[in-house]
Amino acid sequence: MLVHQLWERHADDSVIYRYHNESITYGELKVKINEVKNYFHSIGIKSGENVGLYCKNSPEFVYAYFAIVSLGAVVVPFNRTLTPHEVDFIAKDAEMKHIVTMESMDLEGDYKQLVISDYMKQLNEVELKEAPLLRNIDEDQVAVIIYTSGTTGHPKGAMLTHKNLVSNTKGIAKALNITTEDNILCVLPMFHSFAWTTTVLSALYAGATTVIMENFHPKDALKLIHDEAVTIVCGVPTMYNYYLMLGTPEGLNSVRAFVSGGASLPVEITENFKTKMGKSIVEGYGLSEASPVVSVNPLNSVRAGSIGVPLEHIEVRIVDSENRVLPDFEVGELIVKGPNVMKGYFNQSEVTEKTIVKKWLHTGDLAYKDSDGYIYVVDRLKDIIIVSGMNVYPREVEEVIYKYEGIVEATVIGIPDKTRGEAVAAFVVTQDNEGFDQKVFKQFLRENLANFKLPREIHLKDQLPKNATGKIMKKMLRSEYVGK
Repeated sequence: MLVHQLWERHADDSVIYRYHNESITYGELKVKINEVKNYFHSIGIKSGENVGLYCKNSPEFVYAYFAIVSLGAVVVPFNRTLTPHEVDFIAKDAEMKHIVTMESMDLEGDYKQLVISDYMKQLNEVELKEAPLLRNIDEDQVAVIIYTSGTTGHPKGAMLTHKNLVSNTKGIAKALNITTEDNILCVLPMFHSFAWTTTVLSALYAGATTVIMENFHPKDALKLIHDEAVTIVCGVPTMYNYYLMLGTPEGLNSVRAFVSGGASLPVEITENFKTKMGKSIVEGYGLSEASPVVSVNPLNSVRAGSIGVPLEHIEVRIVDSENRVLPDFEVGELIVKGPNVMKGYFNQSEVTEKTIVKKWLHTGDLAYKDSDGYIYVVDRLKDIIIVSGMNVYPREVEEVIYKYEGIVEATVIGIPDKTRGEAVAAFVVTQDNEGFDQKVFKQFLRENLANFKLPREIHLKDQLPKNATGKIMKKMLRSEYVGK
């Protein structure tokens, strides 16, 4: 099966999208995709070409995406928080000729920009020749290139095939038991692989309805969940913190599954959410290079702090630096093998060879398994803080910080220390910064952390820097700290 064949078995009169209080059926979806496909073909988009897509969450994003892949071309979604300079870098790196965009952008490169409002208007005014049906697209052909966030230098383009995406879609749909009765909230940005697979592709495959929200505003999201009787909510930890503070059991009564990904979910949020709402948050794990979902907690057997068990047909190992499999409860690097693992990085064969070794994708994440096969991520390999030769896992410190009353958000990083090599610095957002007593807070930390794990510095912030999906950007905090 190809990505653009996911919805073929569903009835035309079934609702696929709810957007701005309006419904869009599968039949209407097919018509719009075909019209956009014909337009893209008429202006010269060809099979194998990499086409940029810069668009907000909307049906137009979906139409453009599937029109491109059905022509045998490759979609390159842009993070909408990128600057024109960063967009230009990716466009050049991906060797683009066309960029589908919401509005014309001031870019250095010579690209043909296809403004959505302009061509959507033309579709109603001009009858276009039907694009030929391509029969030579196979499941191993690249469908999308997802550029990573670039935490270790310039972003790299992860090439995902039709097989990668479809297999992952089927896996998550089965794990979450998605059916035609489900209404899935899509508030995470569609350009991100987490949102695309879990809230768009999985709904298309299962015949569910996706409720589209352009941007995350906590109160608006809670109202939409209630009004649209949303049954599945996918989000990142910061979103669940807002749902916890502002939501009510009555307002979230329709939801049968809360799914968290994108970053580690603090156990404190999990437990408080369960206590207040009476429902568990189902934490999962993934990365763009894995299409992206690797594992998720079983719906009826959630373990707080765990990312669950691998999806169907996916293998996970915990290995040491010599790639030897480690026993249960021993920390090592998490590696992944399965039909969801990317083809490689675009035009970066050397990096690909270092990342995928004998079909195993090296994630760079440290984790361990328990005796039942549940996986627990300890931290990013590159985020470990080494204090006087001893490893400090940031997540362990962050979990303790979240236990303190009044903490809204928290993260820790390593900072230079002349005597110990590195020390821990904590950055926290509280409900009341002015009334926050750091002395009491530090005493709490001393009672719950070994001395070498204690933050040397505590910085109160009005907010923490985040990327478009709500993940805290430690790189920016490090840069900010160094710049002082």
